[in-house]
Amino acid sequence: MLGLPSSVRIFLCVTPVDMRRSFDGLAEHVRQLLGEDPLSGHLFIFRNKEETKMKILYWDRDGFAIWYKRLEKGRFNLPSSGGRGLEVDLTELSMMLNGLDRSSMVQQERYVAARSIKGVGAVGASV
Repeated sequence: MLGLPSSVRIFLCVTPVDMRRSFDGLAEHVRQLLGEDPLSGHLFIFRNKEETKMKILYWDRDGFAIWYKRLEKGRFNLPSSGGRGLEVDLTELSMMLNGLDRSSMVQQERYVAARSIKGVGAVGASV
């Protein structure tokens, strides 16, 4: 399992990109397609049309870094959306990288605490 601080958000660019793009080209995609700041420290995931290659761009305190994976067989099972991008969580990213199909998985019901409203204490709720 990957370990990231909870402050780090993960954005998936749904639109396929040319995998020949490197730091500056991908950073421009972050600005133009996702409307985010590439210097934010968040992770930005890009894929090719065939969904066999994935790049993750992030700002690492003093410069950009790219993590790149190419599959020799199979495809990444990536979530889709009507827009240009969407936010995923660390679990979804890990599942994508490990070839797990999240659409065939069933998430078990979990306890979710309700948010406190105007001095009222949090009340437990099920999802």
